[in-house]
Parts: sequence; C-alpha cells; structure tokens
Amino acid sequence: MAPGDAPLKKALITGITGQDGSYLTEFLLKKGYEVHGIIRRSSNFNTQRLEHIYIDPHNSSARMKLHYGDLSDASSLRKWVDTICPDEVYNLGAQSHVGVSFENPDYTADVVATGALRLLEAVRIHVQSTGRQVKYYQAGSSEMYGATPPPQDETTVFHPRSPYAVAKVAAHFYTVNYREAYGLFACNGILFNHESPRRGENFVTRKITRAIGRIKIGLQKKLFLGNLKASRDWGFAGDYVEGMWLMLQQEKPDDYVLATESSYTVEEFLEEAFGYVGLNWRDHVEIDPRYFRPSEVDNLRGSAQKARERLGWQPKVNFKQLVAMMVDGDLERAKREKVLVDNGYIDSHQQP
Repeated sequence: MAPGDAPLKKALITGITGQDGSYLTEFLLKKGYEVHGIIRRSSNFNTQRLEHIYIDPHNSSARMKLHYGDLSDASSLRKWVDTICPDEVYNLGAQSHVGVSFENPDYTADVVATGALRLLEAVRIHVQSTGRQVKYYQAGSSEMYGATPPPQDETTVFHPRSPYAVAKVAAHFYTVNYREAYGLFACNGILFNHESPRRGENFVTRKITRAIGRIKIGLQKKLFLGNLKASRDWGFAGDYVEGMWLMLQQEKPDDYVLATESSYTVEEFLEEAFGYVGLNWRDHVEIDPRYFRPSEVDNLRGSAQKARERLGWQPKVNFKQLVAMMVDGDLERAKREKVLVDNGYIDSHQQP
C-alpha cells in the first residue's frame, strides 16, 4: 500500500471453500478487499474452488488469507474476529445439504444454528470492546419457507421441512435478535437456489450435469434421482454474491430475498440439460426411493422486489444460460476424466 492510500477493507468469510465463498472471494478481491477465510482442519485439502485465485501468503501481493477455525469452536471465532478486525463478516459456512440434515440433525443444528450464534457473539463482543463497526451477513435459505406456498418474500411465514431448514430459521432469528438487542449491523440474505459449475456434486443440479458429461463421453449410463416434481427458483451463484455485498453497503441493516422469480421442476431441469447435448433424459434416469425425503418441499419461488428497489440488484444469468454453463463445465471435466480412464488411471466401472 502506497503512502497516503486508504487502508484496504477487510472481509472475514466462513465457508470460503464452498461455492458461494469462492465467488464472493473473487468479487471482493476485485473490489480491492483483503479477504480472510476460516477453514476447517482436514488431512485433505478442500480448497479446489480457490486455487485459481490463491497466492502464497509469503507473497506481499497476497490479499486472500486462510485461517483454521470452525463454527463449532467459539474460541477460534472470537480469536480470528479480534485478530483480523474485519469490516465485514459473511457467515456462509454450513452443513448445507438438506438430505444429509435428516441423517445428521444434531451436527447440522450445531453448525448452522448455534454456529451462527457463536459468530454473532464473537462479533458483538468485538464491537463492544473496540467501538468499531462490523457489518454481518447471515446466509439464509429459501428452504426456511418449506411448505408455505409461493411466491415467498421477506414477510412470508416460515414453515421449515428439514433439520437444515429449521436450523437456518434459528440462525435467521438469532441475527434479527442481535440486530435489535445490540444494534449490530446484521443482515439476513434469504437466497433461493443458486447453482454453478462449482456446486457440490451431491446437489441435484450438479449431480445431473455431472452425469450428463459422463454419459455423453461414455463413462456412465444411468443417473438415479428422487422427486422429479420438486420445483425450485434456480439462479447463478455468481450473481447472488453481489447481492450479499450490496446488503452490507446500505445505511441501515435489513433482510432481503434474492431470487430469479421463476421456478422449474427437476424434470424440467432434466429436459433442458439432457436436451442441450442431444440426449433424452428418460433413457438414462431411474427413480431410487432412497432419495426421497421424510418431508418434501414442493415449490419454492421467490419475490425479489425489495432487493430490486432498495439494492438495485437483479440476476443477470437466466435458467437456460445457467444450465448450459453447468453442462459445458461438466462436459470438459468428463473429457479430462476419459483421458485418465483410457490410460488406466481410473476404473471406468465405478459409475452405474
């Protein structure tokens, strides 16, 4: 930093290694931020989504830095908030898979709900002891609406239908409470489904496009899915991280829905994605009862009028463009995988 330059704004991100965390990091680096991410200790690196923007911290030009911590560990959260002194905190970390939350409800509640409370408390104590203003973003989810009919907006009643959704509702109201009780600049972003080529492979959209790439290349024949009638409001994750940032640039904290305001069923996603490469999904998809959930969410479709009017936010990538982007990305991955299979580095019989 040259003499006389204003200090860089600092952002602290939990869940930085996830889809949203990687897109948000790219966005903030372009805005000139210094970005700090909290990552969990693992014997295997889980930073693939950040590799293209990673610079070794010994390099003076590095503006992204990673620190070991966990939403289940209050002391690590407090330490990093006090050490980094961020201007903005984005809580994107979660056990974010709805299906998995039925199998691991305790863990999901601890990380998603109580984890948010731990981070809010770390920010509150830091603000109280330093007098600094720290702006806090809580990643909400359209799953919080659950059984409530669409369209859903900021005033719609929550009716969660999974342990994940219940935990997100708790995190939402913890954030509201800390805003009202302590005057924290704390916002909830209620984001409807947002996808990308970086989406985890066990989420249905990416599971579909990953299979399409492998089927097209000849590495796979079948794709097993659950409820094809579920309807979702699908947007591009890269568009949504801008909305997160915009929420923290306002004069007053508030809660906002981000959505495309259009919804499509899983079957319609299959039609679009398989059709994009000239395949008929019915030739490859089979229904497996294990992928049905104890309580299903039928239809989520958001109303983002408030975000349009107050933030000036609107999505840029439409449904067809999103599907094409994801299929193209997984076709390229399948081609690279085919090279490894043909040379004996991967067993081609591992997939159905």
